Amino acid sequence: MCVLPDSSVCCVNSASLPIQFANAEDKQEFSKFPTKAGRRSLSRSISQSSTDSYSSAASYTDSSDDETSPRDKTQVNSHGSSDFCVKNIKQAEFGRREIEIAEQDMSALISLRKRAQGEKPLAGAKVVGCTHITAQTAVLIETLVALGAQCRWTACNIYSTQNEVAAALAETGVSVFAWKGESEDDFWWCIDRCVNAAGWQANMILDDGGDLTHWVYKKYPSVFKKVRGIVEESVTGVHRLYQLSKAGKLCVPAMNVNDSVTKQKFDNLYCCRESILDGLKRTTDIMFGGKQVVVCGYGEVGKGCCAALKALGAIVCITEIDPICALQACMDGFRVVKLSEVIRQMDVVITCTGNKNVVSREQLDRMKNGCIVCNMGHSNTEIDVASLRSPELTWERVRSQVDHIIWPDGKRVILLAEGRLLNLSCSTVPTFVLSITATTQALALIELFNAPEGRYKQDVYLLPKKMDEYVSSLHLPNFDAHLTELSDEQAKYMGLHKNGPFKPNYYRY
Repeated sequence: MCVLPDSSVCCVNSASLPIQFANAEDKQEFSKFPTKAGRRSLSRSISQSSTDSYSSAASYTDSSDDETSPRDKTQVNSHGSSDFCVKNIKQAEFGRREIEIAEQDMSALISLRKRAQGEKPLAGAKVVGCTHITAQTAVLIETLVALGAQCRWTACNIYSTQNEVAAALAETGVSVFAWKGESEDDFWWCIDRCVNAAGWQANMILDDGGDLTHWVYKKYPSVFKKVRGIVEESVTGVHRLYQLSKAGKLCVPAMNVNDSVTKQKFDNLYCCRESILDGLKRTTDIMFGGKQVVVCGYGEVGKGCCAALKALGAIVCITEIDPICALQACMDGFRVVKLSEVIRQMDVVITCTGNKNVVSREQLDRMKNGCIVCNMGHSNTEIDVASLRSPELTWERVRSQVDHIIWPDGKRVILLAEGRLLNLSCSTVPTFVLSITATTQALALIELFNAPEGRYKQDVYLLPKKMDEYVSSLHLPNFDAHLTELSDEQAKYMGLHKNGPFKPNYYRY
């Protein structure tokens, strides 16, 4: 039988009792610790130093004390150019350090830059780009410039721009129009400024999400008379291109980088496997062990997210429309469910589909208090955020990119990045993986720009298999990996060329 101590003993104020020491050494050791007043002072000093440190770092990156819109500022770089619009050009030096750090883990892209720099395969190329503007994409942009291209650039996401990196690019002469926290109007204004430049007309498009391509079709269709090709790297953007092609409205060749092996199997899978945890931890401090999580979509992004969450002890289930992906999820040990059947029990809901209204208002209404909702797809259409902006619900910003949506009964749902891409909006992504994607994008631009007339029709193409293998080979030295070579006899037996390609186009990896 367990006997509880008398309550009167439990309520005695321990501070009023003298502390008994076993010997003089214990008493001497105890006296080394601060007194109560000293502990309060120590606590204040630690807290103050932490705040000071944070404030110092934050001043480089968010400039939250400056509420003036970049559109209302007149800024000039050290070369006298004002053909850019960034948060603060004075952050360029800090952004340059960020880019230099990224270069250290993007050796394959730097290698491509050095190999092709003499040939200048993009000489004459005028590339207009719409991607995330981070240290990693800055390395890509500067590689394109080193290969001979002129570049104008804007952001594909209103939250993912690193302001200091945008400043560093503007300082070197790249016409950048982007800053973190743009409004929707700012977003389209920046795209327009990139495309509609006096005395400059793009002949190549590098897009991430299809917004740039859409804007050119809508506002400046004559630009396509000069454009040699479009390179697109996202599910959403590729879907838009195939729609244009099907409707007979695609008037230039386009390269589908998203479905190249080097993008699909590395960026989509491995990048998301690591960055999903980073984004959730930074914004919510969540502990994953034992949490009920539903991941909507079991493509490469979903697979990466699920692997990471499962490894930390989360109880993960999947929603899917594709029976093949659903069967893969089952074989990987996940339960495949309908969202409406489990929504009341979930602690975290993650969308990874590229579709729209995957999480509806009706499902948001049924979520339990404290449920975290976020999106790992490119577009902000997957969660019906618009329906949450209604009079009966209260929005409370509790952290950067973290909103509590409060229902009339007091229930709170935690929405991250207003339903936009979690990892690039709320954290960072692994540099090495982005090197693979960036190298693929650079090669796709080179291929389309230099292709002889007639090689590519007005259609959507996948990257040639040989190019995928080349990108992969450039990254193998980072692991001191040594490829086995086929003998003449083995190559003949397999019906392959000794130098590849080693798999047929239909191979799934």
